[in-house]
Amino acid sequence: MLHFTDTEFARRRQATTHAMQDAGLDALLLFAPESQYWLTGFDTFGYCFFQCLIWDGQTTTLLTRSADLRQAQLTSNIADIHIWRDAADANPAQDLARLLADLGLAGRRLGVEWDTHGLTALNGQRLATALGDSTLVDASALISPLRLVKSAEELAYVRRAANLSDSALDAALATTTPGAGEAEVFAAMHSAIYRGGGGAPANPFIVGAGPHALLCRTQEGRGRFAADDQLTLEWAGTYRHYHCAAMRTVVIGQPRPQHEPMHDAVRDALLACEAAMKPGRAMNDVFQAHAQTLDKAGYGAQRLNACGYSQGARFAPSWMEREMFYDDAPTIMAPGMVFFLHMILMDSETGTAMSLGRTSLIGEAGAEPLNGADLQMLRR
Repeated sequence: MLHFTDTEFARRRQATTHAMQDAGLDALLLFAPESQYWLTGFDTFGYCFFQCLIWDGQTTTLLTRSADLRQAQLTSNIADIHIWRDAADANPAQDLARLLADLGLAGRRLGVEWDTHGLTALNGQRLATALGDSTLVDASALISPLRLVKSAEELAYVRRAANLSDSALDAALATTTPGAGEAEVFAAMHSAIYRGGGGAPANPFIVGAGPHALLCRTQEGRGRFAADDQLTLEWAGTYRHYHCAAMRTVVIGQPRPQHEPMHDAVRDALLACEAAMKPGRAMNDVFQAHAQTLDKAGYGAQRLNACGYSQGARFAPSWMEREMFYDDAPTIMAPGMVFFLHMILMDSETGTAMSLGRTSLIGEAGAEPLNGADLQMLRR
């Protein structure tokens, strides 16, 4: 059930080992699910409990719960799997300390992925206590840069996710009519992705009409569309956990006076950002293109302070990667990186929304949009 070749996994292990050695670490304690998946193929939502993947430069060792034993056996190439026992007084951090001692890693210099939803604050505190004799170094950002440039095998999945993203938009537009509702659109988009062979997204889609169109988060409660309305969609095609996100605002019925000029502004901003998305340039350059274009158009108060982020294989609760487009963002872009750009305007005074976004692959010459070829304002 592995989704990558042995050669691909060997490349990833080698890159991880070099980064670990450069940081002066004896081993890595990996808690981020995307790190575990990238390094070994391990695919689960059991990271909401305590599970740690140990990499010492030669062998992968997993400490997890009994419920994830067969998950690890069937979805990963992990060499050695250990189980901590569920109990009222369970403290898996202590189990990890004993396992590290058995592996000859007690008291060593260990890199820890602290900044991840795969390690709760409570378990992090227990970990620090249990491994008090070791030198614990923050390695939260060690694997993320290694995952930025996608291999040929990964890009095949990214492109498949892009196709699923476009299929989801087609399904949404076919369902969006006055009198229909957010629930029908939500169901149609997911159905298109699942029927196309895709998987579950790492966070919920945004499907919001009326005042909900100004939200860039999902919310509970599904409304119905008025004769003249607006619908904001943010979604991602997902394949083998690789995401290809997009964002659109659909005008239902008669547009408001603000809709067309706002759409012109977000389209111009998106194209300016894509033009700035070139190898060797910093992610800050893309954000500045976003800010300058929208500010010049008079929408400085309606735009956001970030305009996108890296895309890849991600797990709930978020499909956002660590690298984002914001003021002074330092990451240098390179061929093989994949980024989602979102141009979002929210006019609270008039209650008007307009968003436009798609995902691009950085090539040798610049950005190649992977989805959302039609940048016209969508109307129903």
